[in-house]
Amino acid sequence: MNHSKQTFVTAFALFSLFFGAGNLILPPFLGYNAGESWLWVSLGFAVSAVLIPILAIYGYARIQGTMLDFAGKVSPVFAMGYAVMVYVISAALPSPRTASVAYEMAIQPYFDISSLWASTIYFVLVLMCVLNRTKLLDLIGKFLTPLIIVSLLIIISFGLFGNVEPLRASIFENSFAEGILEGYQTFDAIGGVVVGGVIVISFRLQGRYNYTEKKRMIARSGLFAGLGLLIIYGGLIALGARYSGTLEIENRTELLTVLSTQTLGNIGTAFLGVLVALACFTTAVGIVTGTADFVKGIAGNSPIAYRVTAVLACVLGVAVGQFDVHYIIDIAVPALMFIYPITIVLILLNLTPNRYASKRVFRAVTIVAILFSIPDFLEVLISEETVTAIKNWIPFSKNSLGWVLPALLTFAVANMIRSFRNA
Repeated sequence: MNHSKQTFVTAFALFSLFFGAGNLILPPFLGYNAGESWLWVSLGFAVSAVLIPILAIYGYARIQGTMLDFAGKVSPVFAMGYAVMVYVISAALPSPRTASVAYEMAIQPYFDISSLWASTIYFVLVLMCVLNRTKLLDLIGKFLTPLIIVSLLIIISFGLFGNVEPLRASIFENSFAEGILEGYQTFDAIGGVVVGGVIVISFRLQGRYNYTEKKRMIARSGLFAGLGLLIIYGGLIALGARYSGTLEIENRTELLTVLSTQTLGNIGTAFLGVLVALACFTTAVGIVTGTADFVKGIAGNSPIAYRVTAVLACVLGVAVGQFDVHYIIDIAVPALMFIYPITIVLILLNLTPNRYASKRVFRAVTIVAILFSIPDFLEVLISEETVTAIKNWIPFSKNSLGWVLPALLTFAVANMIRSFRNA
């Protein structure tokens, strides 16, 4: 396969892996609530849901290692702890959310079945695919993603050129910051850390490209995938904003359903629901398989460890997946407030030239990011007045971004100290 074809194949694979069906429900509702400020939330959302994940791919193109290598400069123990945390969060939140989205968009409107039974059947099927590793999902994925993209582009195109009332005022105090925080809910930065390693291993197994060729192709495929995500996310946010003055919507899945009905009709909406359900399913299988593979790897390639992990991940999926999407999104916030700053810092440090990103710099910046993300984590979790008082002293903490400035200052100071020592 020539370089250009390999680049586009990889770009398409990256887009498919990032484009979880659960992410479809986030941008329209964000635009709906932003109204006139939809462009600002689009920029914020693009930072955390497009730019940071693609930078993770660029980081992997540079280091060409695994997730343990990605966080290894802090310490091997930290790298292992971070990897375990990422996989546990993935199995406990985005994986069950796929079941909830599938239920609300493709099952509940047409079948009289409880969410508990639906999530149980859903994850039994997921488990069967994970344990058998069938190629059915690969075949579905090749046709599924293009169909969803075409359907969404039709919805966006028809919706944006329709006659609607003036946009309403934004409900957000800081639309840009809200866009960043909502982008956390896509889990795409975490996905970038996981998927990047998968792409690197896939190229390594082919054994036909050198380091420079792999670096260039991975970086370019990341760019193309990012542009695709930017177009879809931006279009959905703009579409949600365009109907903000005419619709009265209470939740994310309802808005996407209403928008698709207005543009595609009832049959089109049912078709989209089926596509979304299948996309949710493939995403869940991917998460459970990746988690089981990771545990199998650290357990000496034990098949038993793989099977036990797969079963536990699916049981967890049933337990959480029976709740509605809004509830799962809410309970995800504390975990995201803690893991996202660490992930963003690791991504940016892995892109930094080695002379400015020594092991000491990695450790210092990561530790500071962790410490200053704790108030955001605790405020969401326990809402104590003491935590709020502490946050008042931290710049940008009001917007749950209190870790940003301390991490930047630590990076600058650590490199100044390094320069003085080497002088």
